[in-house]
Amino acid sequence: MLQANPQAGLKELFSAEQIRREVGRVAEEIDGMYGEEPLVVLCVLKGAYAFFSDLVRHLKNRNVELDFLRLSSYGNATDSSGAVTLVKDIDVDIKGRHVLVVEDVVDTGHSMSFLLRHLAQLGARSVRIAAVIDKRERREVDVRVDFSCFNLDHGFIVGYGMDYSEHYRTLPGINELLFSDRERPGRF
Repeated sequence: MLQANPQAGLKELFSAEQIRREVGRVAEEIDGMYGEEPLVVLCVLKGAYAFFSDLVRHLKNRNVELDFLRLSSYGNATDSSGAVTLVKDIDVDIKGRHVLVVEDVVDTGHSMSFLLRHLAQLGARSVRIAAVIDKRERREVDVRVDFSCFNLDHGFIVGYGMDYSEHYRTLPGINELLFSDRERPGRF
């Protein structure tokens, strides 16, 4: 397994200002969808914490309840194993309620497919997904991202909550982590 390399190259893809504008746009779309209807907004930890925090502060709907959950499918790798585990479940009752899942990146779709099935079993009235990054080109499972800030087709991204081996989460922008040919992981 590769260790995080603090000297690894970073290429900024989206600046903090671009992110701020897109989060505001996504919040407007969500407000347009739900209005003042009661809404449960779920943060998928850890990667979505920055987006979640910014997004819920932009929402005009004050009839919102927040909760957190955590999934695992990557471990310390750069590719999803496809085997998803629910590490921390939600605490709020979502039966008969609208739910918005806030995620950092929707890539292969395995994690979100797992989560959508889980939330349906808990009786959610509806479930939609908001993501910072939608990597549709890499989708292996049919999952729709309802609200996204940016679309990407490749690259291993870090910053704005997203990490590589628990590093780079605090970068204000979204960056592609550049690897040398020698240290390049599998497909990403």
